[in-house]
Amino acid sequence: MDSCPSVKNILLLDSEGKRVAVKYYSDEWPTNAAKDAYEKAVFTKTQKTNARTEAEITMFENNIVVYKFVQDLHFFVTGSEDENELILATVLQGFFDAVGILLRGNADKREALENLDLILLCLDEIVDGGIILETDADIIAGKVASNSMDAAAPLSEQTISQALATAREHLTRSLLK
Repeated sequence: MDSCPSVKNILLLDSEGKRVAVKYYSDEWPTNAAKDAYEKAVFTKTQKTNARTEAEITMFENNIVVYKFVQDLHFFVTGSEDENELILATVLQGFFDAVGILLRGNADKREALENLDLILLCLDEIVDGGIILETDADIIAGKVASNSMDAAAPLSEQTISQALATAREHLTRSLLK
């Protein structure tokens, strides 16, 4: 029986294996202790590899783990052992590139923590309940940026449609007074 491609978790860890942002979509790790143990184990297994130029793939605890590192951030996507590695690698690349776009190319732990809301929205745009929704980094970053834009932000930081909506709102308020 064929099913939709799916992921079990997406992890963003720092250079010491500590959580920056994680989302689990499987009951395989029911407790926080189990999740922490998995994160530590997968980090320990992959930390000595050189996954900085392109994604690496490994089997770990009967799962396929695709991972990539940039500066002090480690990106991981886990799928079942019968999942297509190319699909998991595409999810990883979409997440990796979208985070790079949202952090304006400055993808490091400090910047990631300062923009944690954008990264969590990014995870929500990529996968919902384990089902892959989007892998195109430009579309993901665009959706996240449009969802996170504050109405009180300066007009120079808004898109044209957001600026028009803000102007329409101000005009409506002034006419109703």
